[in-house]
Amino acid sequence: MGRIAIIGGTGVCDATMLNQVKEDTMDNFYGTIKYMKGTYKGKDIVFLPRHGKNHQIPPHLINYRANILGLKQLGVTTIIATTAVGSLNQSYKPDDFVLQDQFLDLQNASYYFF
Repeated sequence: MGRIAIIGGTGVCDATMLNQVKEDTMDNFYGTIKYMKGTYKGKDIVFLPRHGKNHQIPPHLINYRANILGLKQLGVTTIIATTAVGSLNQSYKPDDFVLQDQFLDLQNASYYFF
């Protein structure tokens, strides 16, 4: 099994669950990523705060490609990503937990913006 990464979002933006935390950066084809490495229950974990360490990167400026390529270059094979969003569906109440059962991946799609 390869290395595990956690991509933290708004609700999980620090690596306090890890021990022996070291901060580092990596440059790749798409840009620079800032991440932390540590251990959790004896496993090596890479923690990447999606919005930056101090939650300063807004969603539309996150360099997703650099993040994913950087994690791959670090040997990550498993990613646990958190997310928090609102909903217009009134049947969902605050603090409800929703697990998605569909995923749309446009990474290899050919599309154009007009």
